[in-house]
Amino acid sequence: MTCFSIQLSVYRAVFSFFTFRGIQSLAATHRHETDMCKELKTKVLRLLPQTFNGPSVQQHDSHADGADVLGQTVRALQKGHVVALPTDTIYGLACLAQNSEAVCKIYDIKGRNAQKPLAICVGEVQDIKKYCKVNVKEELLEDLLPGPVTLVFERTDLLNRDLNPFTSLVGIRIPDHPFMRRLCQMCGEPLALTSANISSQTSTVATHEFKELWPKLAVVVDGGPIGDESRLGSTVVDLSVLGKYRIIRPGCALSSTLDVLQHKYRLSEDVPGE
Repeated sequence: MTCFSIQLSVYRAVFSFFTFRGIQSLAATHRHETDMCKELKTKVLRLLPQTFNGPSVQQHDSHADGADVLGQTVRALQKGHVVALPTDTIYGLACLAQNSEAVCKIYDIKGRNAQKPLAICVGEVQDIKKYCKVNVKEELLEDLLPGPVTLVFERTDLLNRDLNPFTSLVGIRIPDHPFMRRLCQMCGEPLALTSANISSQTSTVATHEFKELWPKLAVVVDGGPIGDESRLGSTVVDLSVLGKYRIIRPGCALSSTLDVLQHKYRLSEDVPGE
């Protein structure tokens, strides 16, 4: 091989090396930019003090009225995305309960055990009977809801079978929060709802406390700090057995809930083994 051939081979090797490094660098830059773009897709919307006509809402980077922001959140949900929302107890993650792919996203985002059920959220008491086999008086429902209580009943066939397929029961609630209620009404179907945190970590009462989840969410509705610093979440009570109740989670409204169940409606506690 001539000296010229050797030099040409060396030049080609060097050129190929730097070309490859350049492509790697461009690819890394593209990945970084793509990751940034994914994060920037999250819309952070701020709720202003509530008015008599419902929630007043403003977007961080533009002026938008409440109807527009509700519309943006509804569209995100209808596209199969997961959103973060304030409730009357803690911040929650929500998606359309009838969308199986979106339900899977919530489990992935939280790192939640697939055998742990999700509750659903509706806007009106009369909606409960669409998705649950209610065996208590409607007055009882109206005494507890809207409020920080989740009621557990047998589910109806109308509810998505891929939601909690391991149980015939479902928890349902109506948060005492105008934005949440109006959102459910606009969606026209139940929301799957769970706490806005990594599974097994502390519940959140401000949006900055779950900021690591923001890049995975289409919308974050910032309602400011939630007043209930107990972080206990809703009281969960099983009413699936006629004339009985069973407390699944004490939550933040145990005393008032027991007062309604025991004293006003004379339900007895469903004690296992009896």
